[in-house]
Amino acid sequence: MLTRIRNAIQVRHESVMMPHSKMKLAIAKILKEEGYIRDFDLPRGQSHPTLRVHLIYREKREPAITGLKRISKPGLRVYVGRGEIPRVYGGMGVAILSTPQGVMAGRQAWRAGIGGELLCYVW
Repeated sequence: MLTRIRNAIQVRHESVMMPHSKMKLAIAKILKEEGYIRDFDLPRGQSHPTLRVHLIYREKREPAITGLKRISKPGLRVYVGRGEIPRVYGGMGVAILSTPQGVMAGRQAWRAGIGGELLCYVW
């Protein structure tokens, strides 16, 4: 998902489509809440369920997302406790975590007092 968004931003696409999953849908909800994407939807009539993410561009076609970095990978899972949740770009970015209470932003997990698997950074 992150690579598809990164590639779509480089060529200035308005939206990007990808296979649907519950994890991708949860990440898209967080990106929308944090203001990094305009919207997302699940188009009907496809042979396989897909997720469409509509990207935001500011003046002079500058994307709202300037960087995406995957942290936890299948070969090396990264877990953090409440006190270890990182601040991305001094609070200008967002860390996305998978917690026992669902996928949430780093600030939200810190307020709830829980840690989890550190999925990615977005800035």
